[in-house]
Amino acid sequence: MKRPQGRGLESARKHIASCLTELESILKSADFLRSCFDESCEGDIDDKTTASGFEPIGFDAMLNSRLSAPTPPRAIKILSWKKAVGYFVKLLHDLDVICSYSLDPHLESLLRFVVQFQKSQPDLVARSHLQILNHVNIVEQLLLVQDGKLYGRDPFFAVINKAAALPEATKNHDIQKNESFLQLGMVLVMNLLKILCTNAAWQRRKLGKFLQDWRVIYVQLELAFRNEYGEVSSSSNDENTCMKIFQHILLWVEEQTYWIAFRFLILGFELELYSTGEYCMVYWYLYAVLIKLTEKTHLMMAVSHDTAKRKGKKKKDSPKDLARESRIPPAVLFLQCYICLAEGLTMMLAALRNEIPVFHSPSPFNTEHEKFVQHFELLQRACIPDHVSYPSYKESTTHARFS
Repeated sequence: MKRPQGRGLESARKHIASCLTELESILKSADFLRSCFDESCEGDIDDKTTASGFEPIGFDAMLNSRLSAPTPPRAIKILSWKKAVGYFVKLLHDLDVICSYSLDPHLESLLRFVVQFQKSQPDLVARSHLQILNHVNIVEQLLLVQDGKLYGRDPFFAVINKAAALPEATKNHDIQKNESFLQLGMVLVMNLLKILCTNAAWQRRKLGKFLQDWRVIYVQLELAFRNEYGEVSSSSNDENTCMKIFQHILLWVEEQTYWIAFRFLILGFELELYSTGEYCMVYWYLYAVLIKLTEKTHLMMAVSHDTAKRKGKKKKDSPKDLARESRIPPAVLFLQCYICLAEGLTMMLAALRNEIPVFHSPSPFNTEHEKFVQHFELLQRACIPDHVSYPSYKESTTHARFS
């Protein structure tokens, strides 16, 4: 699996299939091993550390507690043999999912794959094969990032070019030497991939702080655009190219920022960080973020479609093509479904709270305003979205009623 540029993934899948077959044989051997002993084994066989049910010869379960300095001595629970086999089966299945990935250079597909992969709650071993691990004097290059490139073959500027729907001609443009662009590719995108490969709790904590970096880079890119290309003659082709690059990149950075904010809020549900009394404000904030994310996604898709259309150089559009253009893209429709759900749940919970006192039980420890700050402080610092605050939340939910 550690061969450069994913060249060993097909071979790794064959080894994984072989390992799974061996593990299946191990499970089937349990009845035979138990039949080899005349004595009956006491207790539930599923809790035993061997398939035969008898204590392993020459193995001390307390050995680990003595070797795990500088922690205090403690009893370490050893997995039963069935759980141990089950652990390796799941680990191998997770590694097989990684090996079956097509190494798609499109960043959107990659982010979707990593998020979907995390839903299976993979083990640290499987997750570590995706990300880049930095040690004091060692850099172990794994699947996603190798030699500062995606999969060790695609420069991050080219990856961002595809994600931002830029024409192929801009791939070798001098603008990629701009400091802000270098930071965007080599720091932000690389770190985003690394964060998404961590466990859910660590991921959410890092994403919240990471939002400010994306907001800062957006401001820096905007300033760089104005300072370096704002006064170039409007007839200059280079200016037009630079303007298109900056407009596409700025739109893409905004879309990614709101996607990170959406992921941050959703992880709060997965980690059960919200109490039932806080669901109303969470769905309301989710609604506000989704509105902006849908808007930016729709704009990005329109830009991408326009770029692809120019690349095709069609002289006349057929009626089918015109009808296709007028449709809302499925990805945008999906986000609109999310918006409807978030808005409906917000209004339902607000109305229940306003009409039935039992749904509105103030906490003895902190006020609703303090809870709002605790949950959304990191989003508020990054101004995501703009003009969203606790007073605006109260104003939109105070008068919610059932007809």
